[in-house]
Amino acid sequence: MTQRNPYNKNKQEAFQAAQQGFEDAQGLFETIVSDSANYGHQLKHLKNEVNEAYQQIENALEVASEKQRAQLEQFQQDLQQMVTEVNQVE
Repeated sequence: MTQRNPYNKNKQEAFQAAQQGFEDAQGLFETIVSDSANYGHQLKHLKNEVNEAYQQIENALEVASEKQRAQLEQFQQDLQQMVTEVNQVE
């Protein structure tokens, strides 16, 4: 059984990976407490998650539909906002 249009499947998989990466970063961002004893470790972990999410978003943008592109660009803006907020706390 052959896949009728693997391009669409790849497009959807790329979008889902980007969405998951964004959600992982967002979840971690929401759990960080600035006065926590583990803040430095959490911050490093968040930065890694954000970088990974950015990469997944960039990959997905290469094959995204217009609707997906709008959502991916929103993910990028939200990630940038997280970075801005974290940098204000440091």
